[in-house]
Amino acid sequence: MAEPGPVAAPVPFAGQSDEELVRRVTAGETALFEVLMRRYNQRLFRVARAILRDETEAEDVMQQAYVNAYTHLGQFAERARFGTWLTRIAVNEAFARLRRRGRFEEADAIPDWEERAMDLIGAAERNPEQEALRREMRAILEAAFAAIPEIYRTVFMLREVEGLSTADAAECLSLSEDAVKTRLFRARALLRQELLDRAGVVSAELFPLHLSRCDRVIAAVLERLDLAPPERPHCGCPGGVCLAAAPSRGSGPMVS
Repeated sequence: MAEPGPVAAPVPFAGQSDEELVRRVTAGETALFEVLMRRYNQRLFRVARAILRDETEAEDVMQQAYVNAYTHLGQFAERARFGTWLTRIAVNEAFARLRRRGRFEEADAIPDWEERAMDLIGAAERNPEQEALRREMRAILEAAFAAIPEIYRTVFMLREVEGLSTADAAECLSLSEDAVKTRLFRARALLRQELLDRAGVVSAELFPLHLSRCDRVIAAVLERLDLAPPERPHCGCPGGVCLAAAPSRGSGPMVS
């Protein structure tokens, strides 16, 4: 019988919503801010990378977004979900860096292709050869994703990879819902069904956040905010990828 695989350690405070944790942080339990950061590291990394196309800058955006969020927690009025509020801070920071860099892209230069439906193929188990091919195809897909304009990458990342609703994505990006739908339509067409079919990659695997980056961001933010370092060196996830993120699909990131 095959040996059972590694199991992730129980996630602390998994039963508490983001908003409950925010209230506890503002009441003085500042160490709990680390729990919130670990829930949203993956999302913020993905959306910042989609905008900037640079992993180092994406990491810088994550740090600044968390610092900005922590110092303005008192302004979070719970009119929107915490995850949406935090994502919008990261998006604004990434766009500000993009403007300073002068790298806004021209959307009008992209051909208006007919939309093709996506068929994202996944399999429960694969042999080593299949896994190697999967990694190679994922690299091809990520390269294709990076080649499309930022205005489409960002919408696709929030809607298709992170699973945000149209309304939440629109709020994060300060767009109308119609604009989000239009950009998602264009993004799907640009990526092409053939490429996604050949890649055989579930979209949720795009740009996984490695544990080393997750821990590095957490440590840097806590140091900048003059908060106590984490009790554990990392979140305890097995393997090389952090599993402590808020779920990408479902009713919302209320439980980690």
